Amino acid sequence: MVTRKTTPTAKTVNPVPTDRLVAKNTAVAAPKPPVKAKPVAADTAVEVVKVKHKLVRDSFTIPKSEYAVLDELKQRATRLTRPTKKGELLRAGIVALGAMTDAGFLAALSKVPSLKTGRPKHVKTPASKAAANKA
Repeated sequence: MVTRKTTPTAKTVNPVPTDRLVAKNTAVAAPKPPVKAKPVAADTAVEVVKVKHKLVRDSFTIPKSEYAVLDELKQRATRLTRPTKKGELLRAGIVALGAMTDAGFLAALSKVPSLKTGRPKHVKTPASKAAANKA
């Protein structure tokens, strides 16, 4: 049986992308020419550029009856083949309020009762008092 001696190979180094390679005879690679935009015909649709908006996370207190309306609206949207989330419903409501006239906006605000700010206090029931005493 013949055995061959193998020479150790050089360690592989992270390969450099080909667009960063520099020719041996030149000091700097030539920059790529800018891409020119194609003219858009009047009858073709223009692509909408999506803008990333900064998001804000917030929390609030809402009565159970109004929270139930949110659930009904979610189910209604699903029946209309447009499943949605609570946040989307709230944002749609904000858009609708923003589009109202001043009189309509004030009328909508007058239908909503004012609530105390902050988290609701936990009401202790006799069962929860007994559990707290055992702990």
